[in-house]
Parts: sequence; C-alpha cells; structure tokens
Amino acid sequence: MPIVPLKMPKMGESISEATVISWMKNVGDTVEIEETILEVATDKVDSEVPSPCTGVITEIRFQPNDVVPVGEIIALIDASENGEIAAEISREDLQTHEPKAASVTTSNTSSNPEPKIQHSEFVRNPDAFLSPLIVSIAKKENMTIDEVQSIPGTGAEGRIRKSDVFNYLKNRQYPLASRPQVQGQPTQPKSSYNPPPIKFVEGHDNVIEMDRMRKMIADHMVYSKHTSPHVTAYIEIDVTNMVNWRDANKVAFQEKYGQRLTFTPLFVEAVAKAVIDFPGINASVSEDGMKIIERKDINIGMATALPSGNLIVPVVKNADDKNLKGLASEVNHLAAAARDNKLKPEEIQGSTFTISNVGTFGSLIGTPIINQPEVAILALGIIKKRPEVIETEKGDEIAIRSMMYLSLSFDHRVVDGYLGGSFLRKVGDYLEDFDANRKI
Repeated sequence: MPIVPLKMPKMGESISEATVISWMKNVGDTVEIEETILEVATDKVDSEVPSPCTGVITEIRFQPNDVVPVGEIIALIDASENGEIAAEISREDLQTHEPKAASVTTSNTSSNPEPKIQHSEFVRNPDAFLSPLIVSIAKKENMTIDEVQSIPGTGAEGRIRKSDVFNYLKNRQYPLASRPQVQGQPTQPKSSYNPPPIKFVEGHDNVIEMDRMRKMIADHMVYSKHTSPHVTAYIEIDVTNMVNWRDANKVAFQEKYGQRLTFTPLFVEAVAKAVIDFPGINASVSEDGMKIIERKDINIGMATALPSGNLIVPVVKNADDKNLKGLASEVNHLAAAARDNKLKPEEIQGSTFTISNVGTFGSLIGTPIINQPEVAILALGIIKKRPEVIETEKGDEIAIRSMMYLSLSFDHRVVDGYLGGSFLRKVGDYLEDFDANRKI
C-alpha cells in the first residue's frame, strides 16, 4: 500500500523546527495534491504546508502547539488509488513510517577524529526525542548527557525546547558536578544571588500572556546575546544633502516610477556599497565556531515592526545588484506585505546583514541585537535638524544641518574594532557624500 509520509518542510537554512498552528484536515479526509493541510509557524513567519499527493489522511502525529523538527513525519496519506505525487518519495520513506533518530557528526582536525555522536547518546529514554537544535546547543555549551536530561521540558510530552535550555543556562550553577574540570582551569564562583519572586495583584496589575511570535522573538534575542559577544560602535553623520535631495525628488520619483521614495532604500544602497568595500562584515560563524563564512550574496534584512507590536525581518535579496528604483520597489513591497501579514517564507530568509531604523519611533540612537547567524547589525537613529559648525570658504560658520546617529553592533568573535569601525565609517561616508545633483 503506497502510504506517503508528509514531513515538516525545510523553511530556511537556519530553521530546524516549527510549531503546528492548526490542521485544515482531519484523519479520514480526502486531500488533493498541493491542497493546504495545515499551518505551521517558525520564529520568523507562518506558512501553509501543502499535500504532496492526492489521497486520504490515515494518521496525524502532532497536534496544535507541538514543536516539530524539520524532516519529522507529521502525517500519513494513503495514495493507493491515486498515482499523482508532487515530489519524488524515496523507497525507504514508503516502506517505513517511523521517525528516524537524528545523529550529529563532529569534526576534528587531529589524526584521530571523534566518533559520530548518535542521537541515542543524548537520550536516557529511548522513546524521548531531542531536536537537532537542542543537540547543537548542548554541544556548544559542552553539556553532559546528564545535564541535558536534567532540564525540565515544557514541550509536548515533556520535550525539551530551546527556551528550556536557555532558561537553564541563565541560572546555570558553576562548577558543574557532572562536568570534569580541566587541570589549571579557574573555577567560576557559585552565585549566591536568588532573584526575588515577581509579585502582582490580581485585578489590579495587567497580566499579559505572550503570544507565540513574542515568545519566539524572546528566544531568538536571548540566543543571540548568549552566542555573540556584542560590541557597539557609534558615529554621528551629516545627511543634509541626502535629505534635501529626497525632499526635492520624492514627488517626481513617485510620478515616474509609481513608488514612494522613503529613506530606507537610500540606507540599503549605502550599506550594500559598504559591504562590497568590507566583505568581512557580510559573514557568519560555522556551527563549530572555528570557521568564518563570508557570504558572496549581499542580502539586506530590514527589521520591520508589525501592527501587533512584534518584529519581523524581510530581506532585500542581492541589494548590490539593484538600482534605486528596484530598491524602492522591493522595500515598499516587503513593508506592505509585512503589515498585511502576507510575507512569503522565502522573503524572510537568507539575510546576510540587517539594518534597524530605530529613528522611525523617534529614537536618537540604538544598541541593536545581532540577527543570528549574522555577525553585525546597523541601527539608524532619527534625523534631526540642529545648528552645527561647518567649514566654508569664509571659515567656520554655524548652519542648520540634518544630523543622525549610526550604531553598529558586531560579533567580537569575528569582527574586531578596525573592521567594525571602518565599515561603520564607510556607511556614514556614503550617506554624507550623497550627490545632491543625482538624477532620478
């Protein structure tokens, strides 16, 4: 009987799991090929999962709010009376319907490579499951088997989630009894501080349950701060020429191209140029933390606030290949799709560098958190007019200028002060030296 497995699809290179939101079909229902069966969510976007074939659903393995690893079988479809299948299904998948145990391999440059670490080595209970993400975090933190298994899981059937591990690591006690101490390694003192319980008054204080997206954002932010040693550099720049040019040309630009001309495409353009000058800023760190991966594509993420107050990062792909008309069109489309909750999964994937316009909310300056797995993020403050001393042919004079702050947070594992400062200064130069006579 050709039973076709429906697997949790891969939704981006950095996405290892997704949460089931709701099922559109039930066991026993007939589905058509490419018909939506369920909705799932990652920390970035909600997506619909289509059926890989025409048939009848015979089994549903996960329920709403369950966190499911990418590649896990989530449902089975009986396609015995239908030969139409959207993608090639391997013989192994058709013969077995049981989830496969994940495994993690480690690399070693010595002559005696470490053996593969089987998933079962991390699990006391053979029926339990740790996602590849949890295994990866455990490896990076040098956590022992006993330590990982000691973490209370809040997922379905007690499954350990990413947030569980990070909450544990925040209060991790040193030295760890189950971790052998390296000879000569200083022992970290055990903290005696116990945070006081948070008290509130029922009916007086407003207790708000975090929605799913806010929880995911919180996990991502904690993960970023835990992973990357953040350093932030600041400069102040004079963008009078750019502001005056935009004000003088925005109406003509919209009439000619049918696109609003905001400051964002001008910022993206300057950042893309600076990335070409300093490609080391357009990078990621390998999972083992031993390699720097410089990205050839320049894909600029732009942090965007949603009506709900949450945040999402749509991506301008290959920003260095687009002219100002193309950048304006892409930025406007992504911003509108974000507001209307119509972003596609591919539109929020693959960013290599991110900008955050904190000036939109009136902020003078910001200290942004890196969007993992990138190594830097740029915050752009509000543009404010104020008197400044400028040099003229007649000498120093006081004039009204449009000024703004730029702040760059970077991962000090990869980016040192020279690279971070030089890149930041180059972005500032491109914005300050804007051609006031530029044609649209």
